Amino acid sequence: MSFVCAISNETPEVPVLSPSSKCVFERRLIEKYIAEKGTDPITGEELSVDQLIEIKNPPVMKPRPPSATSIPAILKILQDEWDACMMNSFALRQELLTTRLELSRSLYQHDAACRVIARLQKEVTASREALATLKPHAAVTQPREAHYGLEAEEGAEATDEEIGMSEALQEKASALTAVRKQVINVLYFQRGKTIPENLTKPEVLSGYVELASHTGLHSASMPGITCMDVHLANPNYIVTGGNDKNVVVFNKETEEIVAILKGHQKRVLKVAYHPTEEDMVVSSGADSVINVWSVGAQKPRHVIRAHTTPVTGISIHATGDYILSVSSGEVLRLSKWAFSDLRSGRLLFRVDDAAPSGQGMTCAQFHPDGLIFGTGNMDTTIKIWDLKERTKVANFPGHAGAIRALSFSENGYYLASVGDDSAVKIWDLRKLKNLKTINLSGKFQARDVCFDLSGNYLAVSGADVRVFQSKTWNELVVLKDHTDLATGVRFGENACFIATCGMDRALRIFGQSEVA
Repeated sequence: MSFVCAISNETPEVPVLSPSSKCVFERRLIEKYIAEKGTDPITGEELSVDQLIEIKNPPVMKPRPPSATSIPAILKILQDEWDACMMNSFALRQELLTTRLELSRSLYQHDAACRVIARLQKEVTASREALATLKPHAAVTQPREAHYGLEAEEGAEATDEEIGMSEALQEKASALTAVRKQVINVLYFQRGKTIPENLTKPEVLSGYVELASHTGLHSASMPGITCMDVHLANPNYIVTGGNDKNVVVFNKETEEIVAILKGHQKRVLKVAYHPTEEDMVVSSGADSVINVWSVGAQKPRHVIRAHTTPVTGISIHATGDYILSVSSGEVLRLSKWAFSDLRSGRLLFRVDDAAPSGQGMTCAQFHPDGLIFGTGNMDTTIKIWDLKERTKVANFPGHAGAIRALSFSENGYYLASVGDDSAVKIWDLRKLKNLKTINLSGKFQARDVCFDLSGNYLAVSGADVRVFQSKTWNELVVLKDHTDLATGVRFGENACFIATCGMDRALRIFGQSEVA
């Protein structure tokens, strides 16, 4: 019977058995290993020379120990070297196996860590996108401020007033929602019809031409009409604001100036006609002032000083009793939106936007129900606010430039926006996403956007004026009569005419040619 040494893989001369690993070794090799390591080569457990069990082989006559000067001595030295080499080789094989196991374990751990990191990064990205879209940072709401010139005691009275205001807003919103649903269900969809009977047909609107041009409304020394609005109840009344600091009320039917309203110290930025009262017009300017005008008296009913920077946007609430205003931000100043009482001229509350300094608001528009509103910003985003909670409820990122104008569809489902990127974007308020993007020429310089009252047409003004049909978003007509930037556009009743204004000092009326 022969044995094989577990270290040298050779037949041992003096075989011994390790009680730890139950393996056979050459005595001299295992003794050297134990002298160096003190452990069993196979199991790694502690082992001493005394524990080794010698295995008896048939007796063999061993030669006498060679002397150092003989050939046998040289052979003995070579034998020792070979033994050391075998022991080293064995140790290397063991270490290699251990290293391979450790490396394999490390690779599996690294792969698992990479997978976990990738999953976490994906979840973080999705969470950030959801946060930016659905639940942005809460707005910083300022404590209620007394109107300039009012005593602090009056601010205390505003508490009861604000509670009543909230109830009025809720009642008005509920009524408007009910009416809108009734109109949609009863009028628009009866007998399979999807549009009002008297609404101008697309083929007629596509043939609109200029019917009148009025260039004498504002001063020639400071040319440019910056904004406009049309009275909802009587579309013959049109109000414009200009670089000459004046607000002009014009009667389209008689082609006469009804009133020239003077009071702003700098150019007028926005105007709004009260939806039901022909005698009330609201304007805001670069002088940080909001004027509530009496058209008949040609003087302000109230002067609202809710901002310290230019008031870039205003919108009248559906109740007709309140006005929303926004301002641009400056260095070390936050942009703000404010809610004021039109009847008393009192500032009810004001909220700071947490946008970076200098990234102020550029425009504002109430939703038809009046409980939410949108603001456009210099930082390319559109923010939707809850009026009662005074917090942001949604963000619409996507434009590549500052937002210039917003318009809600009367059905309350869609929001249109234009910006410095010459893009028109349609947003679905139910799904909180971009429904359609219309890319215009890079030189278009969009300045205003407006849905007609039915929501079937959308007009955009800039380098020219363009009208699109809703749902299909086909371009119906391009009106190129303005010789300079068109800054405003509005539809008449049932889209029977389109009114525009521009930096060429002209108020232009477009409609169906009488010859046709």
